[in-house]
Amino acid sequence: MSQGREREEVPADASATVSATVSATVSATASATASASAHYSGTSLSVRWVQGFPSQNVHFVNDKTICYPSGNYVIFINLETKKKTVLQCINGIVGVVATNVPGEVVAFSDRRLKPVIYIYSFPSLTRKNKLKGDILLDYTLLCFSYCGTYLASYSSLPEFELTLWNWEANVILCKKSNPGMDISQMSFNPMNWHQMCLSSSSTVSVWTIERSNQEHHFRIRLVKLPLEDGTFLNETDVLFPTSLPKDLIYGPVLPLSAIAGLVGEEAETFRPKDDIYPLLHPTMHCWTPSSDLYVGCEEGHLLMINTETLKVTVLQKVEEFPVLDGAQLINPLTLAYQKDGLLASGIDGVIYSFIIKDSKYQVKTFLEFDGPVAHLVFSPSYKMLLIQTDKGSAYIYTFGAESPLDKLLDASDGKVQAVSFITPDTKHFLTLTSSGEVSVLSVEDCNCTGRIFLRTQATALACSPSSQSAAVGTMNGYVYFLNTLDEESPQLIHRAFLSQSPVKILTYDQRGIFLLVGTEEGNIFVIDARPSKSFQIFGFTETSKDILQISTVSVVESDVVEVLVMSPLPDVGRTRLEYFTLPVLLPQVVPENFSDERGRLKDDFTHKYLYEVEHMLSSAVLAFLGSKIYGFCSQVPYICSYVMPVKEHTGILVLKPSQKVQSKQYGPGTIHISSHGLWLMTIASCGILCIRDIFSLETFVRCRSHSHQARGIQNMKMSMDGQHILVNGKDDNTLVYLKWKRLGANIASEIFEHSHQLSLSLSKTIETENEYLASLKDSQNVQQGVPEESQMKMSSESSEEELVNSKTIPWIQQKMEEAIKNEVKIFTPRRKEIKRGIKELAQIIAMMMEENEKVDVIAKLEEHEFCLDADELERLHDECEDEVLKIRKDVEMHNLAKTYLTELIKEECWNSMVVKGRALKCFHIPYVVDNFPMKERTEEELLELSKVMEQRKIEIECLKLRREIVEVQSTASMIKKHHEEDEEEEDEEKVVKTTSLPNYLLGSLSTDFGADTSLLTNQLQLHSREEKINQIILLKDIIYNIKKTFNCEFDAAYKQKEIEIARVKEKNVRIAEIISDLELDETVWQPVFEDSEMPERALVVEDDEVSFKKYIPPWQKDKSEVTLSYGQERLRQARISDARQRGLMDMMGGVLEVKKEDILRMVIPQPPFMAKPDALWSEDERKQFKEYEKKVKELNEERDKYRKSLEAELKKLQNSIQENTQNFDEHLKRLFERRVKAEMVINQEELKINNIVYSLLLDEELSSREQFLNNYLLKKQEEKTKTSEAIQKAREDLDVFKEHHDFLVAEDKILDRSFKKEFSEISGHQVDILYKLFKRRPRVHKQKTQADVTTLVPYGDRPGSVKLNKENFAQLMKSMDELDNINNMPEGLDPSVWERFCATRRAKVENEYKVKQKAACLLEMTMFLRKRMEDDEAVHQEIERVFHELVRLQEEKVRFQVNLTVQILLKQGQIELENFQLILEYSDAILINKNIIEDLNSVIRTQGQKKVASMMESKDVHKGIYQIEWEHKKMEMEMEDLNQRAWDIQMLFFSRDRQKYLNEPNYENVIAIQIGIMEQTIGVIDKNHKKNVENCKKLLKKLGRYSNQKDVANFTLSCNLREELVAVSERQDICNEIGSKLTCEKIAKERYDNLMKQQKLTHISKQQAEQISILQAEVDRLRMKTFPALIPM
Repeated sequence: MSQGREREEVPADASATVSATVSATVSATASATASASAHYSGTSLSVRWVQGFPSQNVHFVNDKTICYPSGNYVIFINLETKKKTVLQCINGIVGVVATNVPGEVVAFSDRRLKPVIYIYSFPSLTRKNKLKGDILLDYTLLCFSYCGTYLASYSSLPEFELTLWNWEANVILCKKSNPGMDISQMSFNPMNWHQMCLSSSSTVSVWTIERSNQEHHFRIRLVKLPLEDGTFLNETDVLFPTSLPKDLIYGPVLPLSAIAGLVGEEAETFRPKDDIYPLLHPTMHCWTPSSDLYVGCEEGHLLMINTETLKVTVLQKVEEFPVLDGAQLINPLTLAYQKDGLLASGIDGVIYSFIIKDSKYQVKTFLEFDGPVAHLVFSPSYKMLLIQTDKGSAYIYTFGAESPLDKLLDASDGKVQAVSFITPDTKHFLTLTSSGEVSVLSVEDCNCTGRIFLRTQATALACSPSSQSAAVGTMNGYVYFLNTLDEESPQLIHRAFLSQSPVKILTYDQRGIFLLVGTEEGNIFVIDARPSKSFQIFGFTETSKDILQISTVSVVESDVVEVLVMSPLPDVGRTRLEYFTLPVLLPQVVPENFSDERGRLKDDFTHKYLYEVEHMLSSAVLAFLGSKIYGFCSQVPYICSYVMPVKEHTGILVLKPSQKVQSKQYGPGTIHISSHGLWLMTIASCGILCIRDIFSLETFVRCRSHSHQARGIQNMKMSMDGQHILVNGKDDNTLVYLKWKRLGANIASEIFEHSHQLSLSLSKTIETENEYLASLKDSQNVQQGVPEESQMKMSSESSEEELVNSKTIPWIQQKMEEAIKNEVKIFTPRRKEIKRGIKELAQIIAMMMEENEKVDVIAKLEEHEFCLDADELERLHDECEDEVLKIRKDVEMHNLAKTYLTELIKEECWNSMVVKGRALKCFHIPYVVDNFPMKERTEEELLELSKVMEQRKIEIECLKLRREIVEVQSTASMIKKHHEEDEEEEDEEKVVKTTSLPNYLLGSLSTDFGADTSLLTNQLQLHSREEKINQIILLKDIIYNIKKTFNCEFDAAYKQKEIEIARVKEKNVRIAEIISDLELDETVWQPVFEDSEMPERALVVEDDEVSFKKYIPPWQKDKSEVTLSYGQERLRQARISDARQRGLMDMMGGVLEVKKEDILRMVIPQPPFMAKPDALWSEDERKQFKEYEKKVKELNEERDKYRKSLEAELKKLQNSIQENTQNFDEHLKRLFERRVKAEMVINQEELKINNIVYSLLLDEELSSREQFLNNYLLKKQEEKTKTSEAIQKAREDLDVFKEHHDFLVAEDKILDRSFKKEFSEISGHQVDILYKLFKRRPRVHKQKTQADVTTLVPYGDRPGSVKLNKENFAQLMKSMDELDNINNMPEGLDPSVWERFCATRRAKVENEYKVKQKAACLLEMTMFLRKRMEDDEAVHQEIERVFHELVRLQEEKVRFQVNLTVQILLKQGQIELENFQLILEYSDAILINKNIIEDLNSVIRTQGQKKVASMMESKDVHKGIYQIEWEHKKMEMEMEDLNQRAWDIQMLFFSRDRQKYLNEPNYENVIAIQIGIMEQTIGVIDKNHKKNVENCKKLLKKLGRYSNQKDVANFTLSCNLREELVAVSERQDICNEIGSKLTCEKIAKERYDNLMKQQKLTHISKQQAEQISILQAEVDRLRMKTFPALIPM
């Protein structure tokens, strides 16, 4: 109530007196904060209903209830009452859902990190269990077995793990990971819970669950799918292919995995791209009662899979049904099994019925829908079929009903964008989807009462508080106004085209006076909200772009509407707030007073102020009191309040937060204010709705309606009375209706009072506007009653109006055009005056430019000085400069790219070449010789080459030394006996001296080019990998040297051609002079180098190659012209002043000395008198004439002589040139032949390299194959170990369980046998009667199913669950109670005996039940053991197969290493004839049929092939003989080694302990027994030792006394000993003097005997050494004969 009082104390003109109430508001806030917790205590919200449509499959919980997930909820729908029940997931959005019909249990997972599976019972919705696994991210599939005890779950990445749960015991029975296998469907076999099927878009796998007591085991089998066309591919074994071709020349052919070098697990499934064929793509599968599988494929094929043999059958369609659109096959999206067939749906929206017989099926149409059907499922009784579309709609088809199809869920067309309540009764609300569908729904039960389709993309929705109308904003800039007076049929009454920018926000003020429309461009349009005013547009105001929110305050007492617009400033990290007011009396004001001609509202009229906040806000609202703004921070979790200053200001004012409270919500959010202004509602991406007190900003209600996984809440709406709250999710498309669960009376009265006052103030307006809307509806109803002809006319007129409206322009553009037209009318005279003045000014400037052309250069002005608009000229100049710079930059970058590419090519093909590639051409013959371009060898290559050469030299020297040792030994032994072998040894020495092989064995003619082949290894000795690599390096060096040798010859020829060309050029100078002297028309032949001979010319650009002229600046042109004119003037002046040159020209013709070459040009001048007639000549003149004739004759003779000499010289020079060039051509021709031969030799060496490389590659392939087989063997051995352990464990468990079973059976037999003994105290007759009763068992009555159900359900009686078995046992015990009744007691029996009998019989029944259960479990464990033994046997066979393959591979490897590829040079065996020799005389020829010749040739060819084959066979036989001999010797040597080893073993010391260790089977037990005996012996010995020690101590005392006595006796004896020693020494000296001579003779005789023995032994050793050397030489000779050798040809 305190809040209410504070509200009442605010004066009516609060907006005008904000400054006076700030302090009061602050104090009120402080007091409100203190009492907020007490005031709002106990308030809470609850979920009333949830509206959502299924995005996953819908499931049956029982025969009358379905469920599906939507957002954070699982929605249950009763099919009879259509009543909904909601189960909320407390940890966020619901993941996957599964149900079990017999147990009425629902399982679902959440989607948090490390998700959990929850098990709930229905209809109580109590949690039965909570399953926690090791999954990290998410579960993708859940599935119950029919018995209900087992739950299977499949997870997404990274585990891809299938887990089997016993959900009742919360135990994981078994699990298996399948990396990379993304499964789309998972199901249990309804007839056998031990089988499962998992399918994806590429695989189908059958999983078998094997059980042994409490141990469970997964067994996976993949189904081999057919090809896309339905045929089957005959796949070969990838691991051990048996159909590989045999290649007898190039070695063994290995699998593709070995060729690819794969040695790990990827080699087991490796296939090249060419061998991978597209297979069928499964979409859905379903089980049959016979435990088979039906699988539908994308390609339209229907498969039947036998789960026991995994045989796939492609069912054939009977062509009796025409498929739509001419298609041949149906692509099923979902399958549902029924008796004798399937129900399938495709993307065409048709449900087909497949009637299957054997391997064929017939198709019939069952139902048709507008869109694709995504899911089909039968009810448990198979009386109903649930049909789910891809949009989320659901239908129920009831078999046998009058109207079988019933629409259960009608999904919206698109995602819900906005919701809004229809005021004032708030019994209905509107929803808007993105596709433009507006639906009217009831608040009570969320039933759809009406719907209208706008058929356009919609963005915003708002309902008017002052009338039952609504506004819808669209993407194309329209605002549609709807009449919602009739909830069942909303109507479109008006449409306003504001701008081409999409509408972003629609907001009505609290009193419904104005409608504010915000667009993406940043314009806010103000529209009259009353329908009676035809929604008049008052104008617009411009704000910042990206408007986030528009907030209004329209209090009943106020005469203005306050508006706050929020927009972000992300560049500076701030938020802009724009505040303006709209007077309530605005509709009564003349439009010219509040807007300009363009429709823009005047700032003076709206009192606009700009504010900025120093941090980013995601939402902001305007408070009703205190000029406060509340903002939701987007980057920090805070809610702040800001106080707007009362003083007016200009520009932008920065607001500081006056109050700051943690929001306890994460992510960007939105803040709303209640209708009475005392509550703040905040929503965010976390999905939590918080309602706060506006003064303390403390949360008093908090409700999680959505999840952050679905990006939280999109928008929320609270009704005017605050009793209804609608919350819409952003991504989950779930609408939640929240209602107060507990709300205090004071709190409720506050908002009720405010809503009542607001309704009273708006009652007249609402009544007036609703009457107008009703009149509009009546007029439309009248139009609906018009006859069809008039309706057709009206429809045509409306279509014409729509066509016109489609071409209309937006309101803002209309206002702009009207303003422009008005401005044109106003300023037309002024424009004409300006145009006239511009024309006059242009004429004046033209006259000035004409005058400027006539003045002098000094006084002339430039053209740009006549430009009046210097700024425009400068701008154009700058634009030109920018364009030039841009073009220059583009050209530079283009040139730089070309230059870079040129440098790369030049570096690769020119600079890196030590020897550049060039050609050499003949002068007269069309021969061209190219050299070999060569790159410089790197330091690594040279280092490797030197290393290999040194290694080969050492190897050759070692080989020489070995041969010399062998030869010396053999020669020394054979000199004595055989003289013939000396010659052979000399020949061998000669062979050793000649280290190089002949060309036919060398395989090339490289020696012709001076190549050193002495270091090459013989082709017959290339066995190891290192030798082959060294051989390749040496061959590359030989190729390099051959190229180098030829290039030297080429360079010499090139230099020779340069000399020849210089000589020809030198001679051509003289030839040209002679030709000019002789005045001949001949041309001088001048040979030059062509571009191919001088390739460096391509890198140099000549001036004549440039097609464009060089750009010369104007100043440089002027300078060159001045320099040229000055030079010409100097030359002319020099010629004028040169008197000497003129005198020489006049006197001697410009020549000081007459040369011999000038004779041909000399002319004797005629005497001047020859111009006169002969008769007038004088004598002197006649003499002069004779002398003239004589001189002319002499000159002519000289000319003839000189001409002949010149001609002879010319011919000599030409012949010389011809001869020299021809000689060069001959030399170049020989060089050409040399080039061909060099290329042939290089190709020969490269062929050898290729052969060696191929052998290395094949060797690597063999090694890869061997390594893979070894790895595969280790893998199988590990599997063998695991299977053996599994067998051992299973056998142990079986033995233990069998003991328990036998014990129970024995107990059962004992109970049976001891019955008569136990009741021996009664008579025999009574015992017999009791025994019959003891054997009697009650009958358990099974529940009979209805006949129609049994006929509909295709699966019949399915195996029951453990729960059902317990119920049967309980029913059995209940039946036993009936047998134990006292009425069934025989007459004359004591009741105590009867009670004892009943207890005994009950124990017997319980024991029999246990035996039965144990027997079933024992059989299952036996089967489990048998399966493990079969697996072990399969692994064992695989290991044997791998061993066999390894042995075969080793044989192939040995054969490959022995069979070498040798390159041999052969002479040509054919002679080529010239063409003229084939022209013969055919007079005596005979015409023979061509077929005879061909048959004869084929016979000859076959015989030749047979001969070659026989030769190869004989060769192989000889090889086999040699090999057998070699193996025989090898086996003899091995036999000797084995005999020696056996002898060593026999002679080996073998103690009894070792024999006992080998013979005794339980040696450890024997050792343990011996250790025990020894420990006992040691104990006894210790006791005896202690006794002996005591005895010894006693003895020591006695001996001590005795030793003292002996010391005294010894002293006396020592005195006597001295005297005896003296006597002995005297006697010894006497003896030595007598016996020394005899001793010397004895020693000399022994030495002589030793020397004789030594001589004899030395002689014997020499003889044995000679015999050993002879035998060694013979062994070496025989051993050398066994090696293969080629006989020189």
